[in-house]
Amino acid sequence: MASLALQLKDYRLTTAEILYHLPDHPGILQTYVWQDYDLAPNFPVLHRFLDFWSHRLEGKLHSVKVASARLIQPALLRSTSCYLTLH
Repeated sequence: MASLALQLKDYRLTTAEILYHLPDHPGILQTYVWQDYDLAPNFPVLHRFLDFWSHRLEGKLHSVKVASARLIQPALLRSTSCYLTLH
C-alpha cells in the first residue's frame, strides 16, 4: 500500500545498474542492481544510497546507469478510423 501512495506522489520505479571495483581486485568490475521508488529527474533516494556506498563500503564506484518508469499514468485511448468484418 505504501508503494501506491508513493506513486500517487509522482514517485517512479527506478532501477540502477551499479558497476564497482572489487576491493581485493581493483581491476575487476562487479555489477549490483538497485531498485526503489524515487523522484525523477533528481533521484534523491538513489543519491542517498550512492552517498552511503561511497562513505561506508569499500568497492569504489565505476559507473551508474539509471532507468525510471512511471507505473501509474493516464489511460491511452485511441479511436478507430475504420471497422472491418471478415467472413
